[in-house]
Amino acid sequence: MREGERVTPLELFFDLVFVLALTQCTTLIVHQPTWEGMLKGVLVLGMLWWSWTGYAWLTSVVDPEEGAVRLAMFAAMAAFLVAALCVPGAFGSEALLFACAYAAVRAAHIVLFLLASHDDEALRHSVLGLAGSTAIGAGLLFAAAFTKGTLQLGLWGLALVLDMGGPYLFGAEGWRLVPGHFAERHGLIVIIALGESIVAIGVGARATIGAGVVAAAVLGVVVAAALWWVYFDVVAIVAGRRLAQAAEGRERNEIARDSYSYLHFPMVAGIALIAVGMKRTIGHVGDPLKLVPAAALLGGAATYLLAHVAFRLRNMHTLSRRRLVCALVLLALLPAGAALPAIATLGILAALLSALIAYEALRYAEVRDRVRHQLAREPVAE
Repeated sequence: MREGERVTPLELFFDLVFVLALTQCTTLIVHQPTWEGMLKGVLVLGMLWWSWTGYAWLTSVVDPEEGAVRLAMFAAMAAFLVAALCVPGAFGSEALLFACAYAAVRAAHIVLFLLASHDDEALRHSVLGLAGSTAIGAGLLFAAAFTKGTLQLGLWGLALVLDMGGPYLFGAEGWRLVPGHFAERHGLIVIIALGESIVAIGVGARATIGAGVVAAAVLGVVVAAALWWVYFDVVAIVAGRRLAQAAEGRERNEIARDSYSYLHFPMVAGIALIAVGMKRTIGHVGDPLKLVPAAALLGGAATYLLAHVAFRLRNMHTLSRRRLVCALVLLALLPAGAALPAIATLGILAALLSALIAYEALRYAEVRDRVRHQLAREPVAE
């Protein structure tokens, strides 16, 4: 087990490759603004996310900056970069190359885990189970590379479900992790995703910066700031403490798997979809978004909030009705969002998220203050 809970510089360096992967996924959807294009983008993001989160588990066991592990991490970065470069053609001309790169990323991950588990039978058993689900997922991607259309999408979906479902099926007893490091690593990846939403504003802007573009940029920052607030104001603190206070072994591992590996994916996917909507908005502020880009913008925000609802239900066994209601309102506004000018739809999203934050900050001011300022060793109440 590694010592220390801080994320290392090499891990941050590794995460930068995920920035390109995320950008490529949003670009794929922007260039194919259809339901099929959105599905493709989410499927690719899901496979890349599962690769990334696997390394978050790995670096809780091994120090990535020590010895040969450092070189293996660099090799994995190279393979991850190739996979990211292949995203635009992952369902076409680069399908086979993407499958090869993905398999290389996962193979390096499994090999490093096997080396780390040489003296830990329980961990080795879990790693071997993961190797099985990984092999199935990679094999299905290779098969998908030689197909087209609905069959190809079906194979991708099956690969994602079986690959991500492996750790759920073969148990969580054998894994090991450092709670503070694990929570911080996922918090940083949320920031990276939020950074993509800011980048989307700049990428989508035209050469001439008029009043509409300025307004859209300001509203985009309001939305990004609201998404940051929703996660980091209280949720990230509660999540980290809940993980640290859980009993070591199965209980802690299951919380880490469900709350971070699984439920952080819809958070990141929701932010990526919002970035798609922002790109379309900033480039055509006065035109209607149409249904698919509106679904990306409003539906992405709803997905993000619903992931938070599921997170609280999983860890606190209580329902966040305010976030659930806000998500449902956003989904109900999809028809209007598709018909209104893009700037108006973005304004509605910014207003709803701001209202949610203001309500939570005022209604739960005392609890919020206690959570944010209590010592880490104190029990968490929310």
